[in-house]
Amino acid sequence: MSPDLRHVESWVFDLDNTLYSAECKLFAQIDARMTAFIRDRLSMGHWEARRLQKAYYVEYGTTMSGLMTKHDVCPDEFLEYVHDIDVSAITENHSLDAALRALPGRKFIFTNGSVRHAENVAGALGVLHHFDEIFDIKAAGYAPKPRREPYEKFLASHDIDPAGAVMFEDIVQNLEAPHALGMTTVLVHSDAAWLEDEPHEKRPARKGDIAPHVHYVTDDIAAFLKAAATSTETAG
Repeated sequence: MSPDLRHVESWVFDLDNTLYSAECKLFAQIDARMTAFIRDRLSMGHWEARRLQKAYYVEYGTTMSGLMTKHDVCPDEFLEYVHDIDVSAITENHSLDAALRALPGRKFIFTNGSVRHAENVAGALGVLHHFDEIFDIKAAGYAPKPRREPYEKFLASHDIDPAGAVMFEDIVQNLEAPHALGMTTVLVHSDAAWLEDEPHEKRPARKGDIAPHVHYVTDDIAAFLKAAATSTETAG
């Protein structure tokens, strides 16, 4: 379906596996470092640490939230460790750069990660300069998506009318709250092989995934945005 986003004034993007394709396996590096952090901090074996990591991810929304709740882990220490990765897996995306440039209105990154990580990734993509603000997990008071509170806080802190906003995400569950708040929702999916290891409840979207709270789906965010920009130009 061609996107009709003529009403959109605020463009809101998740970061990992959304602004870049999951197929580059960048998040797989973060995933591995989360396992290593738990293994070393809690003195357990690799597979025990991995099972705990995924259990917390499902129950608390993020692994970090579970570690904060159950083990009093410092969030900044955790984020610094898990985001110490090689971003060379990402290359400049000139198509995405052009598509973002053509969009009217404000643009935001809304991530369960850190500002530093978002800056590193968006910088590697060559698109950081397009964003008015990065709303990270710290700005959300460490309350992660998919909870409703961080979305409400994000909208209020930037004076965003949800009826004039669109949210791009790679996890179906993370689009429930923005849809309920009145935002347009776009699900970004991928067929990256490494995603098979993710818990079904929180797995990044695969081809064919859909839900009543998802308005649009795409596997090419740059092409989708180009089509969206065309629709806004037509409206003008």
